[in-house]
Amino acid sequence: MANSSDFSQRRLWYIVQTYSGLENSVKVSLERRIETMNMEDKIFQVMIPEEIVPADKKDKNPKEKLVKIFPGYVFIEMIVTDDSWFVVRNTPGVTGFLGSSGGGTKPVPLKPDEINPILKKCGMLQVQKFNVRPGQQVRIINGNFQGQVVTVENIDQDKGKIHVLIEMFERQTSMELDFTDVEVV
Repeated sequence: MANSSDFSQRRLWYIVQTYSGLENSVKVSLERRIETMNMEDKIFQVMIPEEIVPADKKDKNPKEKLVKIFPGYVFIEMIVTDDSWFVVRNTPGVTGFLGSSGGGTKPVPLKPDEINPILKKCGMLQVQKFNVRPGQQVRIINGNFQGQVVTVENIDQDKGKIHVLIEMFERQTSMELDFTDVEVV
């Protein structure tokens, strides 16, 4: 078994593979195990990403249904230790961590740019309001253009996106960024 000092001590999101169709029972089992094994300080959230989509219109009444965005997967926010990893791995219906090749290897957490859009879509992450206007300058703080000062073209507060004009190849090019990728100059 791996030494707990090998694991990160930060709250991060991980993906757990389940048998298809057992996502809800795995979620319920995990939540029970977290409580009965006193893991509330290591395993924080268990989520099955779902969205509402229009149902087939066989009759004239429009209906919607809830569908799983990632069938066969459960998302878990946790601090990986030997104990928390054991609790999750040994939950009935769990087949393993996504990104872990087994044999005691550490699971790979999701990067913020991977999990944040999913959390936003599920309503679990509030989109921050960004107080800038078109024409103002902002600095890119993430990604390939980190450190560059660019001009705001427009802002989509609902989606948490900002469109900026960046100079590439001696011409202005529009680029879409998340609010978390820029700071006001």
